[in-house]
Amino acid sequence: VLITTGNIQDRDGGKMTLWYARRRFVRLRHVWADGGYLGKLVTWTLETLGWTLEIIKRSDRATGFQVLPRRWVVERSLAWLTRSRRLSRDYEGRCHTSASWCYLANIRLMLRRLDPSVEPL
Repeated sequence: VLITTGNIQDRDGGKMTLWYARRRFVRLRHVWADGGYLGKLVTWTLETLGWTLEIIKRSDRATGFQVLPRRWVVERSLAWLTRSRRLSRDYEGRCHTSASWCYLANIRLMLRRLDPSVEPL
């Protein structure tokens, strides 16, 4: 989890996220991102990290809702997180507090997978 302040552009936040992910996920070689990360980040990722950054873009001719390859994974994961009340709005004043709530929400999701009979909080 990497949470930044609101004045950080997506591409800059993406660069920070990829930089930290490099140390944690040493076998990672390919990353998918949406159109908001198009530009210098693709080149930076290849030159600095040696990874390929594939941009998943929606077709210009598309109308209405369409499921895009790999992008649905992120949307699904964010939907799971926002089911937690504390993550549905920006209640927290500090980034590390929001990150802690993300960890707690993910722990709850993993525990539910281990024992589905447990009632949600």
